Amino acid sequence: MTLFLFSFFLIYGSGHLYLFRLLRSAWPQLAPAWTVPALLWCLLMTVAPVAVRLLERHGHDLPARLLALTGYCWMGWLFLFCSLAAVLELLRGLRHAACYLVAIPRVSLLQPRPLALFCLLAATGIVLWGWFEALNIRTEQVRIPTATLSAGSRIRIVQISDLHVGVIVREERVRRVIEAIRQAQPDLIVSTGDLVDGNLRHFDGVSTLLRQLAPPLGMVAIPGNHEYYVGFRQAQEFTEKSGFRLLRSEAVPVGERLWVVGVDDPVGQQVAGYDPTAESRLLARAPRDRFVLVLKHRPEVATESRGRFDLQLSGHVHKGQIFPFTLLTRLRFPLPTGTMHLTGGGWLHVSRGTGTWGPPIRFLAPPEITVIDLVPEQQTH
Repeated sequence: MTLFLFSFFLIYGSGHLYLFRLLRSAWPQLAPAWTVPALLWCLLMTVAPVAVRLLERHGHDLPARLLALTGYCWMGWLFLFCSLAAVLELLRGLRHAACYLVAIPRVSLLQPRPLALFCLLAATGIVLWGWFEALNIRTEQVRIPTATLSAGSRIRIVQISDLHVGVIVREERVRRVIEAIRQAQPDLIVSTGDLVDGNLRHFDGVSTLLRQLAPPLGMVAIPGNHEYYVGFRQAQEFTEKSGFRLLRSEAVPVGERLWVVGVDDPVGQQVAGYDPTAESRLLARAPRDRFVLVLKHRPEVATESRGRFDLQLSGHVHKGQIFPFTLLTRLRFPLPTGTMHLTGGGWLHVSRGTGTWGPPIRFLAPPEITVIDLVPEQQTH
């Protein structure tokens, strides 16, 4: 944790210093008047994420929420500002280098003041757009053929992932998700981790809303990394109060045709009961006459698991949530979103996530619920 906090403050603080330097170079005449207020603001925003957690922990709900909305929106804005500015500064550097070889006209946008002004306005516009994009839940349709179903039958599964119920994602946002789920009329609802993210003492209303869904085949969830960050016991209590059966490296039959394997998140090693060999063991004993559904928070397919399940549902990546962070997530997870057929058999679907983590905004990565229809193979021809 100490290393994480040191890295966080180093990176986030560096972003603020970069912003401060760029604005000073753009408007040097204003620097003496706003230097101290700007530095104080940057200091407050740098420590805001930690301060939000401390306020939550001590029961100061309203200050925590106000600081979270301000601090996390600022975090998203700063990321966008620095990303845009870095691209333009790179172009300015390339132009400067090219001028040694060939004459290139002066580009006004690459001068300090126009560059800073463009980044200020563009980042602000994207944050405003991203706020509304995060509220616009998309329904993604996935169709999976299987030999385990008879002609004319169908099983509909709705996947939610990374809802992050907490200081920002509350009842008003959850209602939008629930309405989208109800319209899909699922047989089974699954949550692939990070259902919660924060102190849950004030969220009985959210658990009541989720529990009212009550699909015919029930609701199943697995823990993600954030269930452990916020405290596994309270996350488990909230998940079960919301109507989900929480699987930690367990497999259960669902209805007459499904076998659901819930894989624990690696962060769960800190809690008793974590079993790193469970996935292989559970798949080895999966019945051959049932559709084998694997719920795994991180979109990683173990080599030994390939060909031993029909469908794996994952999340975690959010498709980066705010472009261009999407480009960074691809370095770690080759499939940050969407559906693919796996070598050796089986399918993998990675959700973009249903809520938001940190900044309550999304840019080029809209939230989703996923409607997965399992259909007989002959119906796909």
